[in-house]
Amino acid sequence: MTTSTISLRHARVRYGPLEALHGVTIAAPAPGVTVLLGRNGSGRTTALRALAGTVPLSAGAVVWDGTDVTRLPAHERARRGLCLVPERQAVFGSLTVRENLELASPSYDEVLDAYPQLAALLPRRAGTLSGGEQRMLALSRALLARARVLLVDEPTQGMSPSVAARTYDLLSGLHACVVVAEQRLPPVLHGRPALVHELRRGTVVFSGEAAELDPPARADRTPPPPGSRPSG
Repeated sequence: MTTSTISLRHARVRYGPLEALHGVTIAAPAPGVTVLLGRNGSGRTTALRALAGTVPLSAGAVVWDGTDVTRLPAHERARRGLCLVPERQAVFGSLTVRENLELASPSYDEVLDAYPQLAALLPRRAGTLSGGEQRMLALSRALLARARVLLVDEPTQGMSPSVAARTYDLLSGLHACVVVAEQRLPPVLHGRPALVHELRRGTVVFSGEAAELDPPARADRTPPPPGSRPSG
């Protein structure tokens, strides 16, 4: 599978008169895991959506493998191998677990090996699953998609520590560009090679390897830019 690198360059996103990203520049190389780190309101989710094309830029660019794809619609980015797993509504709640998986691939044994808990849930409607079970299902669908760029918002939300660790093992093992949005650096990534971009109030306050990241006390250094908006 061909690897892929994606980036935001001086990206600005507005929601009406309020700006959520203030000239953000971040890059996610492949293969590997890149973490967009930040509290609620930092802009990490908006940055993820900007990469996916589900929110438009008011300025700046999205560059994918050296090509400006800023004006490429989300469905066309998906057709070219980009997969977004949002924090909410990432599965078809009215369909069974089996039907959700079959929409991604007729053969899904590999994800049942990765998440054996799903095997007993195959006949269940996805909307009746717990939050952690829905995340397992959403990620299983994404793994089956064989994406070149995989964007995941809060990948391990609701999961037990052991399942969360397994999830990051799976994501780290993909020969793809993987970008995740997290509030805190996942413990499983401590000591592993991972690129981190920390955002605060729509600006990047740190970019580097996970091992270089300062303690959380750094979070209040940057004053809020004018016109900022509480956005994920």
